[in-house]
Amino acid sequence: MMTTLDKIRPGMGGIIQSVGGQGALRRRLLDMGLTPKTKIQVTKIAPMGDPMELYLRGYVLTLRLQDAAEIEVLVEEEML
Repeated sequence: MMTTLDKIRPGMGGIIQSVGGQGALRRRLLDMGLTPKTKIQVTKIAPMGDPMELYLRGYVLTLRLQDAAEIEVLVEEEML
């Protein structure tokens, strides 16, 4: 199932298909390791719903939901 990263719940993961955004935002997302074909798992979401904590490439990354909405993911449960 294809969706955006901001809609994935904790414990679920997938493979990044594309990274949207423009200019500095897109460059920043790519620099943080959010590149196509990367396995990713959502580990936590803050109590108020924003930000979310992700596990990818052997490290933990915290990302705002607004930025996560720019990333398309092919969802698979219990990825990592």
